[in-house]
Amino acid sequence: MAKPVIITCAPTGGIHTPTMSPHLPITPSQIATAAIEAAEAGASIIHLHARDPETGKPDPRPETFMQFLPVIKQSTDAVINISTGGGLGMTIDERLAAATSASPEMASLNMGSLNFGIFPMLEKYSEWQHDWEPEFLEMTRDFIFPNTFKTIEYALKTLGEGHGTRFEFECYDLGHLYNLAWFVDKGMVKPPFFIQMVFGILGGVGADLDNLMHMHSIAQKLFGDQYEWSVLAAGRHQMSFATQSAMLGGNLRVGLEDSLYIGPGKLAESNADQVRKIRGIVESLGLTIATPTEARQRLALKGGDMVKF
Repeated sequence: MAKPVIITCAPTGGIHTPTMSPHLPITPSQIATAAIEAAEAGASIIHLHARDPETGKPDPRPETFMQFLPVIKQSTDAVINISTGGGLGMTIDERLAAATSASPEMASLNMGSLNFGIFPMLEKYSEWQHDWEPEFLEMTRDFIFPNTFKTIEYALKTLGEGHGTRFEFECYDLGHLYNLAWFVDKGMVKPPFFIQMVFGILGGVGADLDNLMHMHSIAQKLFGDQYEWSVLAAGRHQMSFATQSAMLGGNLRVGLEDSLYIGPGKLAESNADQVRKIRGIVESLGLTIATPTEARQRLALKGGDMVKF
């Protein structure tokens, strides 16, 4: 029997800006509502960023996260996963601040540096709600998202050893799998670990099915039965790649962090809409959806009663 599919939902992220969609959650209340609705629709893991409620700019402050983390926890049993990617341009301490304060069950961790180009989105809009938006996008034309061996080790020790937090290891390219393998070989990452393969970001591996198959093949060679794997793809590739992952025995991620759309040219009105759509596809394939309890067991998480919110 195939294992139930773990659905992660990333409600807001730190890439898209308020001008791009009126449905992007910005305020703590909106983020909480989006997360709760996504969990009710079938997501067992919620991957969270915070934003300045006035401007919508990515916000690393723990006090902003604390305006919605307890609300989500009180309203759903979903696993709460706090981003350590933060917003492009933040320092590693800024990126870790919310997670070290909240001590979550899970946190994301990028497994390598890369050119992270979101500047092409400048071409799609002529007017902006906030001055920071075009400046933020343009900055990425000459930007490397730094995730060195030193900063990865720092996060593993600070969050992993210090808080018992386990990770969503985000791999944007083939070399990131080998970076992870190095940490596994050194004993700093222990199974079962969770790999999120990321496709379609300019600067990372492209959203081509051959790339998905090859990444999965290499992960199997490197990690065997020690890991769980999931797939996310940016923009228009979101649903097709999520479907392919489920068909191959993997897990998947959706959410407005990764795509603002529900179909060609149609903005998603909520994160829950995306979760419901992929859930319907997965169940039509004869597969089942993992509960938060099942996700916790498979990923060896510490439990929602061990967090600090």
